[in-house]
Amino acid sequence: MSRRKRHAAHANHERWLVSYADFITLLFAFFVVLYSSSQVDKRKVGQIAHAIQDAFAQLGIFQDTSKHVPILDQPVTPSKPGSPGNEMHDREKSELLKQISAALPPAGIDVKRLMRELQDLLGPELQKQEIRVREGPDGVVLSLQEVGFYDPGSDQLRPGAESIIGRLASILAGYNSDLRIEGHTDDVPIHNARFASNWELSAGRATGLVRLFIDKYGFEPQRLSVAGYSEYHPVASNGTAEGRQMNRRVDIVILPPRKAGAPSAPVVIDPKTVAHTLGGPPA
Repeated sequence: MSRRKRHAAHANHERWLVSYADFITLLFAFFVVLYSSSQVDKRKVGQIAHAIQDAFAQLGIFQDTSKHVPILDQPVTPSKPGSPGNEMHDREKSELLKQISAALPPAGIDVKRLMRELQDLLGPELQKQEIRVREGPDGVVLSLQEVGFYDPGSDQLRPGAESIIGRLASILAGYNSDLRIEGHTDDVPIHNARFASNWELSAGRATGLVRLFIDKYGFEPQRLSVAGYSEYHPVASNGTAEGRQMNRRVDIVILPPRKAGAPSAPVVIDPKTVAHTLGGPPA
């Protein structure tokens, strides 16, 4: 029986086309994913831009605007608060507003400019520490020390102190800010013909300074407020003579401008605490 001849296997030189086609398919899919991801990110960036814009508008830093964010092909329509399906968006915007508000410094007070003007007009008083400057929780605080402005137990300005107030008023007039005038004392009890307690002395000094700002220097009354804190907001220890001297002061607090139409924060007074301090029964 004759043996059948085996034919040599034919070499296929086009197998690379299979790998090439797979590679092209994967490459196409890769670029499709990149393109779709870029479109999603583009819209998210637009939404973030709108949220930041709304947050700044609510803070009163920038005026609200109807301009479209240029990064979007089509503007993102802001959702109405409380509308169905938008609760998450509202919460995210509220959180963003809190973060921006916490990160921003108090607006409307140019501290460097203020310090330059104080140094130019009140350099000697600053050097003698008759006026002290510090940053408080509500704004910039100018402390008028008793040693340079008042006699002990008196709410009348010393001779010559009014000229210092005039120079100070010329500086404060250049700032569109509300001013809170605060009277402070040390913890040494006082009782004289005019004042029965440190409460009245601190309030009397603050009120007299406000009256001077309005009557003589033309400050708008709505910019000013008065507080008398007696001995209860010290800046130093009352255990030393130097500390008590620092505590006897009238503070001028330069407040950041309020948003237009915003009411002042109410002041809550506990009559029992006041009565206990003054030594009488609560009303």
